[in-house]
Amino acid sequence: MARFDQIGTATIPGKGTQLRLLRRNDEFSIRIAGSSGELMNSRLHGSEDALATLACERLADHAAPRILIGGLGMGFTLAAALASLGPNAEVVVAELVPEVEAWNRGPLGEAASYPLRDPRAKVHIGDVAELIRSSQQSWDAILLDVDNGPEGLTRKENDWLYTTAGIAAAQAAITPEGVLAYWSAGQDPAFTERLRRAGLSVDPVTVRAHRPGKGARHVIWLAW
Repeated sequence: MARFDQIGTATIPGKGTQLRLLRRNDEFSIRIAGSSGELMNSRLHGSEDALATLACERLADHAAPRILIGGLGMGFTLAAALASLGPNAEVVVAELVPEVEAWNRGPLGEAASYPLRDPRAKVHIGDVAELIRSSQQSWDAILLDVDNGPEGLTRKENDWLYTTAGIAAAQAAITPEGVLAYWSAGQDPAFTERLRRAGLSVDPVTVRAHRPGKGARHVIWLAW
């Protein structure tokens, strides 16, 4: 089997952790330098797709929905959102690492069919938490695929999004009929309970990393 070749590196702001972009034929992988595991692989994106499709299903009656996605990654959640929404939608992706945007506009964009070329898509380089804090009833949906879910892996500051304060800020940032969607690598009953204590209706959905019905089991929380 062919080996992966490194085609890009990036440093996570404020952390110093280095991301590595690797390619093997038509397969891409993003990893943390010094770690043997993967953050993302272009062949395993079923749950990233589901994050978008499950949330966007709830917006079928919105003529011009505004969507905020936390984390660009390999572009699969963005691509699935654009495929699920009409021509008047606006999808803003907050991405902390500028090089990740560049990768998606370059060779990595091939994996998800270059969703950043869609005129409905915009990129905000910065922390999604800051964008949420500064928003008031601005978004019809907020989709968060940040770090590894409630149990952070790459950046401690990401944990705030899953706290009581972070949930309250996200609630304030969506419209009255809006929806929050959170991706996680695994179950977290404590996070489910925090969402419920915030007065939200919660539906934790188990999805597979690889379609159809294969791969690790990931979790999408829908809250409204």
